[in-house]
Amino acid sequence: MVLQRPTEPTTAAHDRLYRSLRTQIMHGEILPGVALTLRGVGKAHGVSMTPVREAVRRLVAEGALTLSSSGRVSTPELSNERIEELAALRALLEPELSSRALPRAHLALIDRLEAINAQITKVIADEDAVAYIRTNLEFHRTLYLRAQAPAMLAMAETVWLQLGPTMRSLYGRLGRTDAPHNHRLMIAALKAGDEPGLRLAVRTDVTQGLRLLVG
Repeated sequence: MVLQRPTEPTTAAHDRLYRSLRTQIMHGEILPGVALTLRGVGKAHGVSMTPVREAVRRLVAEGALTLSSSGRVSTPELSNERIEELAALRALLEPELSSRALPRAHLALIDRLEAINAQITKVIADEDAVAYIRTNLEFHRTLYLRAQAPAMLAMAETVWLQLGPTMRSLYGRLGRTDAPHNHRLMIAALKAGDEPGLRLAVRTDVTQGLRLLVG
């Protein structure tokens, strides 16, 4: 008989909580500067304090949460300098990911991107900020997965994670009624095999909105 290690249930609870909180933060479900209590997180997710502490520790290490000297845990309120730094990282990483994806951009991928873009138009019409951020990131991730560069994609996702609450604040300033124009340019460049055009469209798309926050 194989005995189950006592740590396994706690580890599984920690992993589930970590993924859940990470997704919430990345998709802007929590606004900037919102304080989180360990007890409140544990109660909301039905887990004990041990997995909460571990999940929060990991998210603080990733920059998704901040921990003050007094022990206060909250979502980050990014300075202009920090926003500019993260935007610069997106402008470096994501055009490179798209360039690496281009040779593998088959018709099924382009069809999928067009379908996601149509969904973005719908959630904009519904004025659903969280769904907008989620589907926008899905659009980018779907393309970048074709790059077959997992380390680079993981770095991009860490940047998305740190920007999640800030992107939620940005949503109200965009005033969009349709899917982002640069997404259509990205799709057109993929169809044409136009690498410079694809890089430009991606770079513009991932930095344009953030400029509104630091302008």
